[in-house]
Amino acid sequence: MDESSQVQNRRQRRSNVLLTAMIEMAAGQSLDVKLRNLSAEGALIEGEGLPHEGAEIRFRKGDLSVAGKIVWVSGKRAGIHFHQRLSPEALLRHVPTPKPRILPSFRRPGLAAQPMTSSERSLEQVWGVAKAPDPFG
Repeated sequence: MDESSQVQNRRQRRSNVLLTAMIEMAAGQSLDVKLRNLSAEGALIEGEGLPHEGAEIRFRKGDLSVAGKIVWVSGKRAGIHFHQRLSPEALLRHVPTPKPRILPSFRRPGLAAQPMTSSERSLEQVWGVAKAPDPFG
């Protein structure tokens, strides 16, 4: 299934993550997967040997355990629809808070220079004394 159509048809906002999770199949088999995104109604997972479309599974991430169904499979990725909608509290426990963005500072340094430390002065002497090699000879 084309993932772009999935994005366009979404009813719930999904949080992009990159976490480990596990799915359990009906036969008692479990499979470690990468959790790519998560919403109150479903998840996008990635892994090897994913179950076929329509398979009933149990999704586990930490203390979260919810029954669901594989609604599409494309290569190593699959979409899960949860049978029970996750509460915002359960959802937020598994979505890390984004790191604050640091804006670059383009300010000029002040006109008054700070005095050099003794180690900086010794480096200045070493660099000042060292002679650059002559490229011509």
